[in-house]
Amino acid sequence: MVLAGIAVADIDAAGGWYERLMGRPADSIPMPSLTEWFLTGGGELQLSLDVARAVSSSVTVGVDDVDAHVAELEERGLTLEAADTTSGMFRIAAAIDPDGNAITFSQDLRAAP
Repeated sequence: MVLAGIAVADIDAAGGWYERLMGRPADSIPMPSLTEWFLTGGGELQLSLDVARAVSSSVTVGVDDVDAHVAELEERGLTLEAADTTSGMFRIAAAIDPDGNAITFSQDLRAAP
């Protein structure tokens, strides 16, 4: 299991943005300064209230089809642009949360369809 932690300055505002990103409400709010989404495969995405570290988090999430994921997120009001990496091995799209943290979605182009 992997736990991806993202520091935010305003957990309530960030929580609403991440609900749109994830397409659902948080799975757990164990305390007022912590919000969690459980991911397929056993991982977790966790928001933590930490004003000093907000804007410095970066998370990459693997997806099967970046273009389809971008289209789905656009329907939820988020704007991302997909692009191939310079290596040509991955297709990526990044979303920047209200604090400036980067959430990148990555499709491995080396994987057989």
